[in-house]
Amino acid sequence: MLAAIRSFAKSWVATLLFGLLIVSFVVFGIGNRDVFRPRFTNAVITAGSRSISPAEFKRAFDGYKARVEQQVGRPISAELAAENGLDRQVVEGLATSEAFAEALNRMGIRPSDKLIAAEIQKIPAFFDQVTGRFDKTAYQRRLADNGLTPVALESQIRDQLAEQHAASGLIAGLRTPRAYAALAAIYTLESRDMGYFPIEPTSVPQPAAPTDAQLTELMNENKAQLTRPEFRTLTVVRFSPTQVAANAPVDPAELQKRFNFRKDTLSTPETRTVIQIPARDPATAAQVAKGLAGGADPALTAKAAGVEAITYANKPQSAIPDKKVAAAAFATPSGQVATVKGDLGLAVLKVLSVTPGRAVTLEEVKPALEAEIRKDQASEKVYALTQAYDDAHQGGANLAAAAAKAGVPTATIGPVSQGGRDLTGQPVPGLNQKLMEAAWALPAGGESEVEDAGNGEFFAVRVEKVTPAALPPFDEIKPMLARAWTQRELVRAMQAKADGLVARIKKGESLEAVAASAGSSVVQVPGIDRRNAGQNQTLSQDMLGKLFTSRPGDVFTAQNSHFGFVVGKLEAVHVGDTATLAQTAEQMRPQMSSGYIRELGESAHVAARRKIKVNVDANRAREAIGLEPIDPKKAAAAGQAGAPGKAPLAK
Repeated sequence: MLAAIRSFAKSWVATLLFGLLIVSFVVFGIGNRDVFRPRFTNAVITAGSRSISPAEFKRAFDGYKARVEQQVGRPISAELAAENGLDRQVVEGLATSEAFAEALNRMGIRPSDKLIAAEIQKIPAFFDQVTGRFDKTAYQRRLADNGLTPVALESQIRDQLAEQHAASGLIAGLRTPRAYAALAAIYTLESRDMGYFPIEPTSVPQPAAPTDAQLTELMNENKAQLTRPEFRTLTVVRFSPTQVAANAPVDPAELQKRFNFRKDTLSTPETRTVIQIPARDPATAAQVAKGLAGGADPALTAKAAGVEAITYANKPQSAIPDKKVAAAAFATPSGQVATVKGDLGLAVLKVLSVTPGRAVTLEEVKPALEAEIRKDQASEKVYALTQAYDDAHQGGANLAAAAAKAGVPTATIGPVSQGGRDLTGQPVPGLNQKLMEAAWALPAGGESEVEDAGNGEFFAVRVEKVTPAALPPFDEIKPMLARAWTQRELVRAMQAKADGLVARIKKGESLEAVAASAGSSVVQVPGIDRRNAGQNQTLSQDMLGKLFTSRPGDVFTAQNSHFGFVVGKLEAVHVGDTATLAQTAEQMRPQMSSGYIRELGESAHVAARRKIKVNVDANRAREAIGLEPIDPKKAAAAGQAGAPGKAPLAK
């Protein structure tokens, strides 16, 4: 076979085929792809050697969404979050962070594994509640509860430490120039004198009562804001540890059994500081033992024997790898020397110090162990309830009947919107995001399976009724529309009157004369600066905004602090006195330095984003949070998600 292949390779046919293959590469090209080492990745974000997986992106997105939900006071669906751009904010933030971390890595700023381990062992969440020491089991359990792995946490801490180290080098000794602080002080202490007079709603002709046609037009103009969302009425069955007698008595035998099992880990073991010097033969061992017994330096004694001394500083017996050496070390009195033939060879030991251990008693840890047992018992009972419900449900019983067979009560919720609010717009208590997502994934009459709500709780939900999104009946909102229409007409009339009065002042009439002709009087407000502006309750934010963006002599209109308008004039601008300016500048300098440092950090991140090539897969990000990918053609035609008209995340 090999001979035939070689013969064919030398033939004119093979030459022709290879020639055609080369020509095809020249004509069609093979690009920059390595066809022999294809790369497959499902990363949402890649930045150099770093990447963000869909699971990591979802964890970051869920955390960010939870914070936004806390701010707005209601659950937010993934769809609504995407409409308001939350997913893109998380993508951009992660992309910039990954680019900066990659840039630091390329600079050689890489915290050691030892430093990472030390930082992790400082986190109180990973301490044993009884002993107060770092507990590896608690560490792994806490990470699992939060959807993290040790590798992911260590990576996060490594990035944080690298950024801290880089920042400490960038900002060491950094102070804002005195001139910058002086400019800020001048800006802060600058005061302004203003005169103004009000334009009240009673000073303009009152609009006639609106017609139904006018109100209908107003309703249609504000259709998006007036449309009520879809509402659903739900029946929910919950399975919670609070339902199963969490304070039930604990069996003493079970308590003793758990104590016996956990006693060693709960107790503080004896620790020792031991010097171990390996010996090649008994003669060398005797010489080393004599030197250690006589108080010779262990390092020099080991060096003379051609080896290095091993020090176990304040370590438990389990920390010494050779079991025979460990046993001898913990059987030798403090200050004494022993020679032992271990599993790994002959060794000479000297015990430098002994720290006695402490065995914990059952009474000391009884409350914590009882809490553990009750939690486990409650979890078992909750699981049994879910199984009883599931067996009945799978057997054909509906949600209410299956709950009754399991002995678990049901509750009716709603009508409720997907945002977790009732018909009056008030938050409905007892809801969570998982429950709402499950309910909105079902049709009317649909029932979910038993779902995990987290924290040992479970639920099942049935959609009893779906009320589609719709405009409320005209007659129902007619009074509200009439008030809004009247208010709008009054605003237009007051604005028109104020504009006319401003025009007169600009033509040369005094503020006082124009105010008098309008049946009003001028209010003088002297010495307004940026520090005391907010203390004057009679001045609206609109008035203050116009005041501090005007030049001396400028006339403006603004909304009053109550329903109405004002016509105002900036009379004068005053600079603070020199002594106060100098003092304020020095007081502001540290604060400005902090701001400058923050901006420097932001600039460093932006620069890293520009320097490091970052690839973002937006559709993979959407898939990670359970949304459908966006067709690029449709997206281009319809515009970006979150454009005007989308539902806002307001309270």
